Amino acid sequence: MNMIESESPYLVEARTCGCKEKGKSVSYHFIESAHGLCLEKGELILAEIQACERLLKYSKDEEEMQLLKDEITKLRIALDLVRY
Repeated sequence: MNMIESESPYLVEARTCGCKEKGKSVSYHFIESAHGLCLEKGELILAEIQACERLLKYSKDEEEMQLLKDEITKLRIALDLVRY
C-alpha cells in the first residue's frame, strides 16, 4: 500500500453543531481517513484537543467559546485518565 504524506499537519478537525434549543456540541472528523486506523487513544484525544484549540482561536461567540473551553477541559481529563 502506498501512502502519500499529507500536506496538512493536523489529523482532526473540530466543528460546533446544534442550536440553542437543543444544545450545541463539538463534532470531529479526520482530515484524512487513513489516520483513523493507526492512532492510539491518547493520540486521538490529543488531536481532538489541538483541533478545539485551533477552533477556539477563531471563535467570536461567547457561548461557543465556553463550549470549546469545557470540551478541552473534559478532553484533558480523559487524556490524563488514559495515560495513567
